[in-house]
Amino acid sequence: MEKKNRKRYSGITNEEKQNQENTIPERKLLHNKVYLYLTEFFAGMSVMAVELGASRLLAPYFSSSQIVWTIIIGTIMIAMALGNIYGGRMADRDPNPDRLYGRIAVASTWIALIPVLGKYVIIGISALLVFTVNTNFLIWAAFAACLVLFVFPLFLLGTVTPSLVKYTVHSLDDSGKTVGSLGAANTIGSIIGTFLPTFVTIPAVGTSMTFLIFAGILLLLAGIYFVSGRIRSRRSIVACIALCIGCIWGSSDRFAFWENDLVYEGESVYNYLQVKEDEEQVRLSTNVLFGVQSVYQKDLGLTGTFCDYALAAPLMAGQSEKEELDLLMLGVGAGTYASQCHHYFDNVQVEGVEIDGKITDLAETYFHLPQDVTVTTYDGRAFLGVNDRKYDVIFVDAYQDITIPFQMSTVEFFMQVQRHLTEDGVMVVNLNMWEEKEEGINAHLMDTMAQVFPNLYITDVPGTTNREVFASHVEDLPKRLQDSLSSVQDLSLRSRMRYVSSSLQPYKAGKRIMTDDRAPVELLGIQVIDQLIREEVSYYKDLYQEEGLSGLLQVFESD
Repeated sequence: MEKKNRKRYSGITNEEKQNQENTIPERKLLHNKVYLYLTEFFAGMSVMAVELGASRLLAPYFSSSQIVWTIIIGTIMIAMALGNIYGGRMADRDPNPDRLYGRIAVASTWIALIPVLGKYVIIGISALLVFTVNTNFLIWAAFAACLVLFVFPLFLLGTVTPSLVKYTVHSLDDSGKTVGSLGAANTIGSIIGTFLPTFVTIPAVGTSMTFLIFAGILLLLAGIYFVSGRIRSRRSIVACIALCIGCIWGSSDRFAFWENDLVYEGESVYNYLQVKEDEEQVRLSTNVLFGVQSVYQKDLGLTGTFCDYALAAPLMAGQSEKEELDLLMLGVGAGTYASQCHHYFDNVQVEGVEIDGKITDLAETYFHLPQDVTVTTYDGRAFLGVNDRKYDVIFVDAYQDITIPFQMSTVEFFMQVQRHLTEDGVMVVNLNMWEEKEEGINAHLMDTMAQVFPNLYITDVPGTTNREVFASHVEDLPKRLQDSLSSVQDLSLRSRMRYVSSSLQPYKAGKRIMTDDRAPVELLGIQVIDQLIREEVSYYKDLYQEEGLSGLLQVFESD
């Protein structure tokens, strides 16, 4: 008896195994393993497509930094692991393939509704957490949004592989081969699901339609299974309805759904993009919740933004004394600075590098980018690596909103910039998330610049979070600017340059150096964002504590 019990606890008997196999309903479609491999293939493809779609759905609100990517990947891996465990147990307990394809239909339903409800969920979670979280707001908000939106459907897709193993492995003699083939099908599908959204569906039809396309693929898988077996599936019917709802109400690319006066809203390979226009200005934003990237003043005057203050760089580089001054922009954006240089200086030749070609198209369409400005669609640092030309001014404006590319924030990068400057050349850098903190991202950036450039001067842009940094091997940049003021004909520009000249302060460098090996820009940037958010919502937090929800609603209604 003891021996028999030990045998039963160590595994199932052959009789039990035979009985279990007999519980699998007869489905003619499953006799052909090709359909099972197709199921594994498209499940793997859909997982990766949803993961990439998740990054694009979250990026306009939380950025596309390495931290946000880590949250997405980690959350999805957790969902898949739990799905594998649950799917394996269910395959042993109840190996009915109807249940597997029912779960695929439910996953299709959920994914189809993400374009309809996802944006509202993100904003709702953000609004809730902004009143309850004091630090690492973006991390917690992105994590919560990822949990709510993506864990459940990917958990369901995680059950696919162990279930399919149950239906495909009939003998231990070829079990390794069969499981290997399933794994290969999943991997190949994942590879295609990685490239297809990035290079085809998202640029062509947008994030929302990408979700709907892959929801439709999953629904088709489930639908073929149930139709071939003449099985009525309520879940498939619900999935069809959800897909129709998604196609009607969720196919829009509108991330800022509360905006009604946008001239343009769309996506590129790198960014969410929106253009707003009023009687005086045209503005480009690449994030829903943070900042404006470029401003075009219709009267061609000063914009009141950091670009006005950066105009001091050509004057520091001897613009009035040179027949022609060569200026390179690393990060053209919509071309505000290029347009201003053309408007105020008749001898400045501007060349630009912009990684996002769609932004350049918008610059030409809506922001009147001068035709003689040559823009190369490339990474700024990579461009310096293949270009031997020297410039009088290099303007670095690559720290876009809340995303700082680490490869353009290190000693090695600024050494490349220095090598591309003339002897009296000037680098000007726009720091767009300025905060008074000795150990913050901006201190790290300026200390790093100071390792390459012995003369660093700074000026803050009033009313903004921008700080302009002027760097050169030439001494006394403020005096060079002051001496060139007499050559400035435009009175408003001369007044602005006087302010810059009087406000310039030499920077005393510390030892916070970033290198290609170590540049924690994401973590340092998160600290700045936390501070900015706390400052923006402090009034509303105090109001909420004093008057509750009714007080908040009254303020929003009055606004």
